Amino acid sequence: MELVVLNTSGKETGRKVTLDESVFGIEPNQHAVYLEVKQYLAAQRQGTHKSKERSEITASTRKLKKQKGSGSARYGDIKSPTFKGGGRVFGPKPRDYRFKLNKAIKRLAKKSVLSQKMRDNSIKVLENLSFDAPKTKEFINLLNALELNGKKSLFIIPETNKNVYLSSRNLPKTKVLNYNEISSYDLINAGDIVFFEGAVEKFQENLKK
Repeated sequence: MELVVLNTSGKETGRKVTLDESVFGIEPNQHAVYLEVKQYLAAQRQGTHKSKERSEITASTRKLKKQKGSGSARYGDIKSPTFKGGGRVFGPKPRDYRFKLNKAIKRLAKKSVLSQKMRDNSIKVLENLSFDAPKTKEFINLLNALELNGKKSLFIIPETNKNVYLSSRNLPKTKVLNYNEISSYDLINAGDIVFFEGAVEKFQENLKK
């Protein structure tokens, strides 16, 4: 399985990169993708929700009426959950929503998304590039050359490149990440995935560990 390497003008360079069938050509496992996306979104939750229970309400503890003889239900104090302003029964408490997922499932999820993207022809390989300074205009020109302007796109780079990152930061539908920072959510949330040429081999090796 091979892909042609494109230059910054969107033209073929004549070089090709070999994609591993075990990474880009498997039968997608939708359940593995679901689990990793669920884990990623759960980790984003703050979990700071809180409501007061009956014992935490500040109010009078006087018994509202006598226990017997009224012909209606028995009432204790005004903090009862049945009254407005009373405590809440089984309300939310601060909690951590994160849960553990083994590495094999995570790798399978990424491979599944990449394989589906490959089937949809949504993966491109771009020659390695670097900007002398952060320039959003140059990055927009690159998106235009790759026919990705206005589309959701994810650029995967082989190493931290501050100028490339800063050039894309103000573009709402474009994201630049290092090859070892990728989650299945990032892959599935992008319409098109663009690998820098030097990131392909590193990314594949990362998924084989």
